[in-house]
Amino acid sequence: MKSFELYGLKEEEYKRIVDRLGREPNSAELGILGALWSEHCSYKSSKVHLRKFPTKASWVVQGPGENAGVVELDQKVWLAFKIESHNHPSYIEPFHGSATGVGGIIRDILSMGARPIALVDSLRFGLPIDKRIVKGVVRGISHYGNCVGIPTVAGETYFEECYKTNPLVNAFCLGVLPAGKMLRARGKVGDLLFLLGSATGRDGIHGAVMASGEFDESSEEKLPNVQVGDPYFGKKLIEALLQIIDEGLISGLQDLGAAGLSGSASELASKSKCGVELWLDRVPLREENMKPFEILLSESQERMLLVVQEDKVERLKELAKFYHLEGEVVGRLTEDGVFRAYYKDELVAELPVSLIVDEAPVYEKPYKEPEYIKTLRSFDQRELPEVDIRESIKKLLASPNICSKEWIYSQYDHQVGTNTVLKPGGDCAVLRVKWVVRPELRSDKLIAITSEGNGRMVFLNPYEGGKYIVAEALRNLACVGAKPLGITDCLNFGNPDRPEIMWQLVKAIEGMADACEFFGVPVVSG
Repeated sequence: MKSFELYGLKEEEYKRIVDRLGREPNSAELGILGALWSEHCSYKSSKVHLRKFPTKASWVVQGPGENAGVVELDQKVWLAFKIESHNHPSYIEPFHGSATGVGGIIRDILSMGARPIALVDSLRFGLPIDKRIVKGVVRGISHYGNCVGIPTVAGETYFEECYKTNPLVNAFCLGVLPAGKMLRARGKVGDLLFLLGSATGRDGIHGAVMASGEFDESSEEKLPNVQVGDPYFGKKLIEALLQIIDEGLISGLQDLGAAGLSGSASELASKSKCGVELWLDRVPLREENMKPFEILLSESQERMLLVVQEDKVERLKELAKFYHLEGEVVGRLTEDGVFRAYYKDELVAELPVSLIVDEAPVYEKPYKEPEYIKTLRSFDQRELPEVDIRESIKKLLASPNICSKEWIYSQYDHQVGTNTVLKPGGDCAVLRVKWVVRPELRSDKLIAITSEGNGRMVFLNPYEGGKYIVAEALRNLACVGAKPLGITDCLNFGNPDRPEIMWQLVKAIEGMADACEFFGVPVVSG
């Protein structure tokens, strides 16, 4: 295997990088580009099709492109929300994989300046049931959500043979913020970058590349790629950041997720139309003898990158100490549009920010209708044999897809925060906005949340399945008297290099987009 293939890059992508730089990239630079150009980060195969979604409405404050979507609830309160997957890590290490999926989506909401108030999960497991995966995933979600003090208020779980080695673990988070107080990943030349949260270790290195690959039963050897979360640190980080925001100490922030510090800093620099300089020897570490590229690419959890002016640094350090968090200035934004990382004055990586973020390849991959679709079209239900109705009913009642899921959601604290009006078990969760500490975070309106998916229907007819899922979700909301404000999508498909898989994705997106247009509901994140 060639060196660039280890970082998930294709030969033509590597040649493009060499041509752009006029030289061969070093291993640290390859690691950065491999992570940021991965399917997981760049959406290089799906971006051209995701543009079909309607994203605008008079009540939409922030659509796709930031860490989360934001919509108006009323004149005083805005809502931030997003869903994302943590599938591959949850197969390798179910407990930590699902727990860090929850932690990651919480920080996405937090990075918009919002207080996270609710979680939702959408889960798919294989048949026959793998107790290690199912119990581990559910325990990880309950562990993180319960400990961090955010209720898990809704969700859905289905079992199907196809998820045996590819469980789907999708986590959603909703947050509230005062109208007009939204933050973005933005800064200006000369601003300092302050790393706040947990110390940095070796966990999760190359996690973004792993999340973009195909999996099989031999993939457990990738365990070191799985991040390890700490909900206690997560809770401290939430409270510290909300106080920092209230005091007006920062102008922007970005969570550290895929590709760690390198991904966070380069994305922030790109959105700010700046360059960035990182000082890796200043990063607080929890492991000895970490190499510079490990510090750059570590995906250790519970870390945020804050944009701050120099005169606010001391106060930030005071608050970090008060909340028992690590806090240190690790870089600054520059005017030349170049990403540079130093370790003890030695240059470790030097790349144009635009190459890392904006010049990631965008593909219009070929797609074709799979053969199985033709077989389905020729199916005649009159050819089905007669069945024993009694036995069929028994078989249905024995299905894990029909039985009660209370054994799952009873492990989640759905009342913490005392905002939950309609509890789990129905088609929707309903919450109130009641925040005694901050009077501006109150509303007479209630919030309804639902999660919907149907992999089997999408498999049988991706276009109609995509339409059906949107319509079903909106019916769930209508049943509690709610008006839809926005949709966040999490599309879990196979390898886009396979034309048959790409066809499924394209048609499902088209179906969802047409349904969203018909109902007048925007897609604001995903």
